[in-house]
Amino acid sequence: MPDILHETRGRIAWTTLNRPEQRNAMTFAMYEGLVEQAERVTKDAGIRAWVITGAGGKAFAAGTDISQFREFKSGQDGLEYEKRIDRVLSAVEDCPKPVIAAIAGACTGGGLGIAAVCDLRIASANAKFGVPVARTLGNCLSTSNVSRFATLIGPAKLKELIFTARLMEAEEARAAGLISEILPTPEAVVDRAMDLAETVAGMAPRTLTATKFALKRLRLAAGQIQGDDLVELCFGSQDFREGMEAFLNKRAPNWTGN
Repeated sequence: MPDILHETRGRIAWTTLNRPEQRNAMTFAMYEGLVEQAERVTKDAGIRAWVITGAGGKAFAAGTDISQFREFKSGQDGLEYEKRIDRVLSAVEDCPKPVIAAIAGACTGGGLGIAAVCDLRIASANAKFGVPVARTLGNCLSTSNVSRFATLIGPAKLKELIFTARLMEAEEARAAGLISEILPTPEAVVDRAMDLAETVAGMAPRTLTATKFALKRLRLAAGQIQGDDLVELCFGSQDFREGMEAFLNKRAPNWTGN
């Protein structure tokens, strides 16, 4: 089976991240699949909403597949990676149709990035959210993603999550405004996502498009903040390479600050 599946259910586009044995960890090909689907959804006048979900019920997406980072040699590799990811997230964010994240299980790292650029997020009771990079890889978020997450949950909550590397349970995520609904099971999330997609598909398309684009413009109103030096600081460090190897070898990393 492909690692990312696309289908059309009436006027609803449906994308499933399909690596359940790897907790739907994102390969670069899967990220590109999201870009291609965003283009299809945008161009197809018959599609009125788009649902993104993860297979298996244990994860929406547990970040990027860490094995791909073994090819990284410098901070410049980190910059290229973050530019790639921002292009993918922007493609989803800039889709003029409503996009719904149907979340079950782990929604972390790059998976949380995907969910964050969706317009609506619903989750099952087993969902967990976070960016545990301070415990795992020693890398950092791009300034674009810091802005996205801080807009959703506030800078204080974001800082606390990153500094402690803990994961939010579903109830806390709802209280923080990250998700709008909690369903009892992953199966219930899928059913509710379809109902919700049909609801928004029946609304005035231009009203929805104007609203989502207006909110993005408000987020960007402060201007583009330069953050390449911060990405290079982390991705170019010995700590990043130590974190990556420790993660892949299932041991605790030895942070040195270098």
